[in-house]
Amino acid sequence: MSETSVEDMTFEQAMAELEQVVGQLERGDVALEDSIKLYERGAKLRKRCDAKLKEAEEKVAAITLDGEGQPSGVKPFDAG
Repeated sequence: MSETSVEDMTFEQAMAELEQVVGQLERGDVALEDSIKLYERGAKLRKRCDAKLKEAEEKVAAITLDGEGQPSGVKPFDAG
């Protein structure tokens, strides 16, 4: 497991570590207490990935098109 705070991870970092966590849990060669910690870390990583994906989707949805259907800029995005 990475020592990096989940909140500071990029989508790619969180996804890569989540894949490692899932792999360890699927192998089943981890002690129960460690499995619980891995599961908790995995849940945080999944939540981070979901948040970063939603953020990206909202940015894509904010792209405006000109009269010819070409991207022309972005609309202001209110994250609140």
